[in-house]
Amino acid sequence: MTSAKPDIRPANPNFSSGPCSKRPGWSLEALEGAFLGRSHRHKIGKQRLKEVIDRTRDILQIPEGFRIGIVPASDTGAIEMAMWSVLGPKGVEVLAWESFGKQWAEDIQKQLKFDDVTVRSAPYGELPDLSAVDFSNDVVFTWNGTTGGVRVPNGDWIPADREGLTIVDATSAAFAMDMPWDKVDIATYSWQKAMGGEAAHGMLILSPRAVERIESHSPPWPMPKIFRMKKGDKLREDIFEGVTINTPSMLCVEDAIDGLKWAESLGGLDALLGRVTANNAALDAWVQSAEWIDYICAEPAARSTTSVVLVVTADWFQAMDEAAQRDAIKRFTGILEEEGVCLDIGSHRDAPPGLRIWCGATVEASDVAALGPWMDWAFTQIKSELVGA
Repeated sequence: MTSAKPDIRPANPNFSSGPCSKRPGWSLEALEGAFLGRSHRHKIGKQRLKEVIDRTRDILQIPEGFRIGIVPASDTGAIEMAMWSVLGPKGVEVLAWESFGKQWAEDIQKQLKFDDVTVRSAPYGELPDLSAVDFSNDVVFTWNGTTGGVRVPNGDWIPADREGLTIVDATSAAFAMDMPWDKVDIATYSWQKAMGGEAAHGMLILSPRAVERIESHSPPWPMPKIFRMKKGDKLREDIFEGVTINTPSMLCVEDAIDGLKWAESLGGLDALLGRVTANNAALDAWVQSAEWIDYICAEPAARSTTSVVLVVTADWFQAMDEAAQRDAIKRFTGILEEEGVCLDIGSHRDAPPGLRIWCGATVEASDVAALGPWMDWAFTQIKSELVGA
């Protein structure tokens, strides 16, 4: 580790875990064809919305029979819409190992006021015991814990003959991880994550089993308008054909289409996954060489490949209390921001003090490789400031 500034800078300093970096080469010109100043219910508006749905199905390889809808309020709105609509007929298990999983558990217990709830939790950096999950219940979990740097390694732990539904917050996994759709009954995500789109819109994907539950179950609680996806006892199919519950931003829709076209131009999902793998390899090469930092997750198969969370292992840093550690991380990230080489990589406010680096497909491996030496240099700066040479 050297105190000299590196010569090579990342061409794109955006490593935020949400909203995430735009695709390479993106500019405002990509939005010139947006359907603006018109009703989204005009046939052209509906065609644009349906285009997002159709391209999403093709790229994510979502089976026929699964419904795909554009819904309000980002991933949060989509998963709340799912939970409020389907939970009730069975017991519920919630897997929580980072802040969002904990939030869904809290909402189920305190807002929906379920009594038959099992929360299987684990500290940051670990997974709960997946083998203990009872799939006679409905199971709610994040596929990839955005704030915790931990993901489920695969879908093998989910039985094909499960009785309950799997309700998956997939916002940092869609377009970046290989999700087995036969193990997923409901999936949600947002445009501003893996594809670097604009915020405020969510995607809701329903399996035929989920549709059956929605049509057969009438929740006992009042249902807000933006959560209502059935009319009478039938699913509102128009939501999954380009009709939205409330008014979408057609500028954001155009941006989503642009990102999907970019993914298609690369070769689809396999190409996106390949870029994620290359980004992770570039980051891992640096982590393995650095003596002062390591992954928060000790199990390689469970490490997130998108929102990669790292913790400082240097003795002098570990000797400080948490408040001092957070101040040191702020100084560290501030140095990198002042240099214009890296932005928004501090860990989530609910996570242990550390770093969180986005390695999704919209990031370039060359930029990840260039980032490592700069982080080494910035670390020497804060070490010098705080403890001396």
